Amino acid sequence: MISSMTGFGSCEEEVESIGRLSVELRCTNHKFTECVFHLPEGLISLEEKLKKEIEAKIRRGRVYCAINIKGQMPEGIFVNRKLLKSYLHEFNSLKKEFKLKDGVSLDSLVKLPGILALKENKPMGAHIWEKLKPIFSQALTNLSKARQKEGKALAGLLKKRGQLLNKDLLFIKRRFSVAAKIKVNKIPAEEEKLAFLKAADIAEEIDRLDFHIKNFQTKITGGQSVGKELDFITQEMQREANTLAAKSFDLVISGRAVQMKSQIEKIREQVQNIE
Repeated sequence: MISSMTGFGSCEEEVESIGRLSVELRCTNHKFTECVFHLPEGLISLEEKLKKEIEAKIRRGRVYCAINIKGQMPEGIFVNRKLLKSYLHEFNSLKKEFKLKDGVSLDSLVKLPGILALKENKPMGAHIWEKLKPIFSQALTNLSKARQKEGKALAGLLKKRGQLLNKDLLFIKRRFSVAAKIKVNKIPAEEEKLAFLKAADIAEEIDRLDFHIKNFQTKITGGQSVGKELDFITQEMQREANTLAAKSFDLVISGRAVQMKSQIEKIREQVQNIE
């Protein structure tokens, strides 16, 4: 069954000694597989491993991966002594330059930007991969299920549109057979009749459209990563429908061909969402 390229999947669990790990995956349309990561500083080294996990299940789409670690306890207080010395050096320079008598209190110093910070217990990626992997895998599974669910809905919609194309094509085939006979009977000269039949013949376009429609329906029900193929097939259907509309001498046939072109365009829009 076909899959959509769009979907969302997440998973969140409490992990002892680390905190609450949450994974969010969001996928949108793309020509190829592309991964965009938003990771905590301590997990940046895991990008390649995460990418391989994604590419094993996702064949097309831009995947946005966000991982957060919540509830980590701070190890202590960090004092940026180097920055503090720079502050004091500048204060002393100003004091001498402008002959100031007031001193700087410790309370004022610790309130300066960048002096105090909390040390975070940030685990390195290699240390938590075993605990993160099952959570990430579950989020990825949830994303795949969401894509498959939407793909199933798309398949049903495209199948109905394909059936409408079949009906239109059958109508055109029958209409052409009758309309051509009526038109030929009105032409007196034999040469003119032959010239008309040669110029107005749309049997080849009808046969090609019939083949493409059947091929399209087969790919929908039997394929998986068939988005590019379906896009190509719809381009061919559009091309044949254009030729059919241009060659037809009958206004009714031309109108139905234009109707088919509109239907094919709607199909192409939906096909852009398929993996």
